[in-house]
Amino acid sequence: MFGRFLEVSLNTDDIAASVQFYERLGFTQLTTGDTWPHPYGVLSDGRLCIGLHQRRGSSPLLSFVRPELAQHLPALRSAGFEPHYTRLGDSDFHELQLRDPSGQEIALLEARTFSPARHAQAGSLCGWFSSYSMPTIDVDAAQAFWEHAGFVALELADEPLMQLALTSDTLTLTLHRPRLFEAPLLVFTDPQMPGRVARLADMDIHGGDDLPRGLDRRSNALLESPEGTQLLLLQADS
Repeated sequence: MFGRFLEVSLNTDDIAASVQFYERLGFTQLTTGDTWPHPYGVLSDGRLCIGLHQRRGSSPLLSFVRPELAQHLPALRSAGFEPHYTRLGDSDFHELQLRDPSGQEIALLEARTFSPARHAQAGSLCGWFSSYSMPTIDVDAAQAFWEHAGFVALELADEPLMQLALTSDTLTLTLHRPRLFEAPLLVFTDPQMPGRVARLADMDIHGGDDLPRGLDRRSNALLESPEGTQLLLLQADS
């Protein structure tokens, strides 16, 4: 319904500082077009693309590409997806924005805004990008929304942090309790995460003190980027 996932779009007041942060973590810059009038950069670890926008407005957004967006709008509305913002003029780069029941902002764009990586990327120091996790009070409403958009719900057995996973062929979403984390998270996993956490510490990249009780700081970390994005690094089962 929404199209193909493009990027997690983040607003930043200092794009250079944000780019430097993600590059230190092993993300690679991709070539961007001239779609946006504001400074814009994209970094990727091969699975996740992070769009850095030096602008004001909603952030973070989950951005998808939906070709022929203007023609698709009636079908979206018929399905119950009502945008709160549209830019669909004849001379515009077409986009619209809507929200899920938890308040997560979603952007649909008519085309890509950057070129894919030319070569395979080796990932980042954070590990395997597992999911974008959203703080959610009404899990049932969020599940119904994303399933209606084409995602498939998966139960998470023995998972103390995440309540539900919803997956598509291009993105996995997880839902977490707001009392654990008030903000969305970029979640990375690796059975060898203790080694990654130690390496980051050697680079003077340290996690914060807000890890939930029960998570060992030697094996897990919560990083915060210059623009305020939280990256949760979790030790996964081997």
